[in-house]
Amino acid sequence: MLKFLITVIRRDVLLAARRRGDWLTAQFFFVMVVSMFPLGIGPEPSMLRAIGPGVVWVAALLACLLSLGRLFAHDYRDGTLEQMLLSPYPNTLLALGKALAHWIINGIPLLVIAPVLGIQFNLPAEAVWILVLSLAIGTPILSLLGSIGAALTLGLRGGGLLITLLILPLYVPALIFGAGAVDGALSGTGSEAHLSLLAAFLVMSLLLAPWVSAMALKVSVE
Repeated sequence: MLKFLITVIRRDVLLAARRRGDWLTAQFFFVMVVSMFPLGIGPEPSMLRAIGPGVVWVAALLACLLSLGRLFAHDYRDGTLEQMLLSPYPNTLLALGKALAHWIINGIPLLVIAPVLGIQFNLPAEAVWILVLSLAIGTPILSLLGSIGAALTLGLRGGGLLITLLILPLYVPALIFGAGAVDGALSGTGSEAHLSLLAAFLVMSLLLAPWVSAMALKVSVE
């Protein structure tokens, strides 16, 4: 089963490497959204420091939503997804592999870009580190929960809008805990509590999201 999981992840990563435009769009969107705020608000350091964590997290959330529509769509159109669902391995492994591949393709680049964008908001080094750590814990949650919406809306007209309506409310706790961790580091109250809650949310997502996504995929394909 582990070999099947690794094969699913490796396959999606290789396909994404051949279709660079699909995932680069989300990264450029992330950079542009975050960079626009200092230009629009002004160079006041205290103001930028106050809004920086929330802006970076909201931009990461929206960038993840932008790429969710393609999570299962290509395999669904060419019939590959149906063949995968007929394999002897649990469908939860397929859903988990797809979500992890989505995080590798879209989430890890955000972690690389985030420190540079944090400097734009005059964040100190400790706050930048906490920002990257919160994104490292939180972005897998976005991919796991997003896989549920992508599976539920598979093959539907206007699926992108439906994904947003279905999944955006589920993203709110991750947004609150992730941005709150950086705010705690800035205010001196500590970020441990927010990071612990974010990690607990990640564990819950790992346990529940692949199972729900697998059930939704089965219904959508049938």
